[in-house]
Amino acid sequence: MKKISIDPITRLEGHGRIDIFLDEEGEVANAYLVIPELRGFEKFCQGRPVEELPRITARICGVCPEAHLMASAKACDAVYHVDPPPAGKKLRELFYSAFYVADHTTHFYILGAPDFVMGPDADPAVRNILGVIAKVGVETGGKVIEARARSLDIIKMLGARTVHPIGAIPGGMSKPLSAEERVDVEESARWMVDFAQFTIQLFNDLVLANKEYVDLILSDPYTLPTYYMGLVDDKNRVNFYDGLVRVVDPEGEELVKYAPAQYLDNVAERVEPWTYVKIPYLKKIGWKGFVGGKDSGVYQATPLSRLNAADGMATPLAQAEYERMYETLGGKPVHQTLATHWARIIELLYAAERLLELTMDPEITDRNVRTIPTETPTEGVGIVEAPRGTLTHHYVTDEQGLVTECNLIVGTTNNIAPMSISIRQAAQGLIKKGEVISEGLLNMVEMAFRAYDPCMSCATHALPGRMPLEVRILDSTGQLVERLSQGLA
Repeated sequence: MKKISIDPITRLEGHGRIDIFLDEEGEVANAYLVIPELRGFEKFCQGRPVEELPRITARICGVCPEAHLMASAKACDAVYHVDPPPAGKKLRELFYSAFYVADHTTHFYILGAPDFVMGPDADPAVRNILGVIAKVGVETGGKVIEARARSLDIIKMLGARTVHPIGAIPGGMSKPLSAEERVDVEESARWMVDFAQFTIQLFNDLVLANKEYVDLILSDPYTLPTYYMGLVDDKNRVNFYDGLVRVVDPEGEELVKYAPAQYLDNVAERVEPWTYVKIPYLKKIGWKGFVGGKDSGVYQATPLSRLNAADGMATPLAQAEYERMYETLGGKPVHQTLATHWARIIELLYAAERLLELTMDPEITDRNVRTIPTETPTEGVGIVEAPRGTLTHHYVTDEQGLVTECNLIVGTTNNIAPMSISIRQAAQGLIKKGEVISEGLLNMVEMAFRAYDPCMSCATHALPGRMPLEVRILDSTGQLVERLSQGLA
């Protein structure tokens, strides 16, 4: 059996590799998404004061610290049995909407777009953000930079800093929004709505107008029916910050809708010996292995999953694009993995619209933004939609508020099983007996995971074995004297 490794995989957050195994006939027997890094946040949160966890868990990721900050703050609200005042909740959502604009902009233009703008098999030297800018124009590159800059200004305004912000605390927010700041945020929000519409038009012109790309999106190697998960509001519309978790089956029928505190009744986790990522699945269906379909407990939690799980968007421009996507792709739900890129920019538009709505809310500048916790801390669960999927923080404390148990199901963690299936399907559909296995072909295999926008640094919490480690001892001439290892073949 022949092994092909894509190591490291590219254009993702964190580290990983893909191992593809060919049988004696040269056909793909199997493929694995291997995450070799380990970060034990769940373990070293134990023993810490629970009010510190929003600051600690935000360090899990430098790309989406805002998501962990918000899920952690909501979990702390539940631990302390406290409900933030209306202005505090709205400020949190405003902050979070700005973060979504920055994050979705980053993935679409920097991580996802090179495959479509430059082509899946383009020279790697130009299949990157610089190649994209060279093709679509420096002015577009300037818009991308400005979108991120405006978003980060809002994040810093409310979170004290642009990376690893700290503004969300148990009971609400640490500072209100002034009238002068509100004016600045409104101006940026209006600009972001225009930018999101510009991005959708760019997608129309460069991707949807290209029959080859549309055929690729609709092709079998990138099609995976599963269950779909996402937060929804009281009208079953997409919501990033609050609501209930809704799961629909591959036919779009609701399986369950649950509150954060009920997540353990609905989601279970397992480990595999070849990766440091836990693998969640739906308890009501059960684990049937790395297979899709209605009989498998595998589910997805992605931008496309959120749209599949919802009945619509809560803002008018995003709703129009939502309807157009499903009309174009043949109705709900959509099972095409690469369509996740389209769903992502619809969410970008929704985030910008929602940001603008919140800036126009008269209550947004109310100075009452925090309810001081007074009750004895116990246990709590906080859930938000991270850009990469449903993010769950669950804390248990003693009477002094010291954490005794901590469990995190991170956005990317939800998607490990479907990503693994997608990679195997892409490899089996693209790599054929006797065909030259080119770099471009392997990049098309990578495209199967890239649509999920995985953040492996966030996802790695499992401990199925010992950390792989190798120590090589060399003499003064550079010759190997001894090799010591653990957890390695």
